[in-house]
Amino acid sequence: MRNRRNTALLAAAIALPAAAQDGQRPDPKATEVWGAEPARVVPGAAGAPPSDAIVLFDGKDLREWTAAAAPGQPAGWIVADGVMTVRGGSGDIQTRRLFTDYQIHLEWRAPAAVSGSGQDRGNSGLFLASTGKGSGYELQILDCVDNKTYINGQAASIYKQHVPLVNACAAPGAWQTYDVIWTAPRFSAAGALLSPAYVTALHNGVLVQHHVALQGETVYAGTPAYRQHGAAPIALQDHGAAVSFRNIWLREL
Repeated sequence: MRNRRNTALLAAAIALPAAAQDGQRPDPKATEVWGAEPARVVPGAAGAPPSDAIVLFDGKDLREWTAAAAPGQPAGWIVADGVMTVRGGSGDIQTRRLFTDYQIHLEWRAPAAVSGSGQDRGNSGLFLASTGKGSGYELQILDCVDNKTYINGQAASIYKQHVPLVNACAAPGAWQTYDVIWTAPRFSAAGALLSPAYVTALHNGVLVQHHVALQGETVYAGTPAYRQHGAAPIALQDHGAAVSFRNIWLREL
């Protein structure tokens, strides 16, 4: 709704005459748009949720999350000291709510004690729309400081699809941020793809994905493809590493 209203206001402004046709100086009032004002949103300080955000994790509990393999069952990850951490082997978790288009802020931390290499170092993932049983569209989480791996699988990649513009990883044990704009794919009633999913992402404040079009759902091997779906949960991956998360919030668009 917010996007449609802003688009209508912009269209109205463009439709107004830019200058008088009789040789007189243009009237600046002719290009002023007056009407319903955009909603007031109070920004949060230092990454805190803005006033219209849905808080998905505030450091207290996992009430907004459920086990991905058994929706409705409690999420099995660890919550302590304002942080939730992957409990290896407990499985992915996903939001209880379903979303379409949104802006999400998420803070994550790879373990400070470095072990493993490549995909076996601080691996997790943010599934921007989870379509069930480890499927969906994954923005990779990985410790990529002095850690060589395939570049379409490094941190901030759209896994196996889009290489990040830069490697903006912080050191192991440091808190990092993802800020992502997700535009969900659209399908016809018959299941045909009408428009692909799009992602814009910033990693630690640095642009790493610039309105990229996805080829389909994430796959480990093979070619990505789309399957019809509507609003979907967001998921976080249990890849065995003790990756931690905090301050997760979302704004629906």
